[in-house]
Amino acid sequence: MPETEKGKNSNIELIMGDYKQAILRLAWPMMISMALTMAYNLADSIWVAGLGSEAISALGFISPIFMILVGLGNGVGTGANSVIARYIGSKDYDNASNTAMHSLVLAVIISIICAVVMLIILEPLLSVIGASGENLQLGLDYGYIIFGLMIVFVLNNVATGVLRSEGDVKRAMYVMVVTAILNIILDPIFIYILDLGIKGAAWATIVSSLIACLIQIYWLFIKKDTFLEINYKKFKFNRSITTNILNIAIPSTSETLILSGLGIVINYMLTIVSGSVAVAVYTVDFRLLQLGMVPMIGLGSALLTVAGASYGAKDLNRLDESYKYALRTNIIIGIIITVLLYIFAPQLSQLFAYGSSAGLAPLVTDALHIMCIFCIGAALGVSSTMLFQGVGKGFTSLTFTFIRSFICEVLFSYIFAFVLEMGETGIYYGVGIGCIVGGIICVIGALGLLRRLKGNYNQN
Repeated sequence: MPETEKGKNSNIELIMGDYKQAILRLAWPMMISMALTMAYNLADSIWVAGLGSEAISALGFISPIFMILVGLGNGVGTGANSVIARYIGSKDYDNASNTAMHSLVLAVIISIICAVVMLIILEPLLSVIGASGENLQLGLDYGYIIFGLMIVFVLNNVATGVLRSEGDVKRAMYVMVVTAILNIILDPIFIYILDLGIKGAAWATIVSSLIACLIQIYWLFIKKDTFLEINYKKFKFNRSITTNILNIAIPSTSETLILSGLGIVINYMLTIVSGSVAVAVYTVDFRLLQLGMVPMIGLGSALLTVAGASYGAKDLNRLDESYKYALRTNIIIGIIITVLLYIFAPQLSQLFAYGSSAGLAPLVTDALHIMCIFCIGAALGVSSTMLFQGVGKGFTSLTFTFIRSFICEVLFSYIFAFVLEMGETGIYYGVGIGCIVGGIICVIGALGLLRRLKGNYNQN
C-alpha cells in the first residue's frame, strides 16, 4: 500500500517526525478521552452513591472483574497499536492493514467467549472475593447486564487502538467524548427517573458504549477514510500477525488481571480489618486516583505509538530520547496531581456526601490524603511499561507490572496493616508507598532495556 494512495492521513508523518511534538500532539486527545472515560466511571459512583454504601460496595466488588474483561479489549487494542506502528515504521502497509482486521476479529471472538463464561461463574466468583447479602445481589444485578453485553466495550477498545496506531487520536477522542457525555446524561435518567436502581447504571453504560461502537464501525467499514485499508474481504489469516498481537495482548491483559487482582486483595484485606464501608471508601478514592492518572496514561499511550514506530524504523536514539522525555514529563505531572489531590480532597469527597452515603465524605478525604502519592509511582510505572509494549516486550512489561502492583503494593499494605497493626490506614499507606517503590524498579528495568538494545544494534 504506497503512502501516496493513503496520503489522506497526515498523522503518519507526525508519528515518524519530531518525537517531542509527536508525543505531545498524540497525548492530549488521549488525555481528554481518558479523562472523560474516568469521568463517566466516577459519575457511576456519584449517582450510585445515592443508593447507599452497599451499592458502592457492590461496584467495588464488580470493578476489578470488569477491569479484567475490558482489559481483554485494551490488550488486543494495545497489541494492534504496537504491531501496526512497527509495520508503519518499516513501511509495510499491507501487513499493517491486515493486522487491524486481525485485531477486530479477535475482539469479537474473545468478547463472545467471555460473556458466556461470566454469566455462568459471576455469582460464585463474587461470593469468593467477599461479596455477600445485599451487595452480592446488587453486584449480580449490575454484573449480568455489563458482562452479558461486553462486546461493545471490547470492540470499542480495539477499534480506538487501531485509530491510535496510525496517529488518528482525535477521532478516538471523539468516540470517548460521545460515550462519556451520553453515560453521564443517561445515568440519572436510568437510575432514578426510570427507577432501575443499580441496573440503570449498567444500562446507561451499555447504551452509551453501543452508540460509540456503531460510530467506529461506520468510520472503519462504511466511510473507509482511515490510512489503513480495513476490508473484511481482503482479510487473510496470518499466524505470525496473530502471534505478534497476542504477544502484547496477553501480557497487557494479564497486567489488567494483576491490577484487578490487586483490587480484589485490597478489598479482601479491608473487609478483614474494617468491613464493607472501607471497601466503599477505597472504591471511591481509587476512582479519583485513576482520574488523576489520566495525563500520565495519555503520555504513556503516545509514547507506545512513537516507540513502536521508532523501533520499527530501527532509530534507537529516537526511542531512547522519546522514553526519557515522556518519563520526565510524567514525573512532573505526577507530582502536580499528587499536590492537587491532597489540597482538594475535602471538596472531592463532597461529591459522594449525599443520601445514605453522606458519612463517607470524611473517610474519603482522610484516605485520599494518604493515597495521593500513588500518582508519583504511577508516573514512573506507566512510562516504563508503555516503552516495553511499544517495542514488543509484552511479557517484560507484565513482569514489571506484577512487581510494581502486586508484589510491592500488596506487600507494603500487608506490613502496614497487619504487622504494624495500622488497620485500613496502613493499607492506604501500603498502596501509595508500594507503587512508588515498584515504579522505581520499572524505570531501572526500562533504562536497562534501552542499553541492551543499543548494545545489540552497535554489535550488528
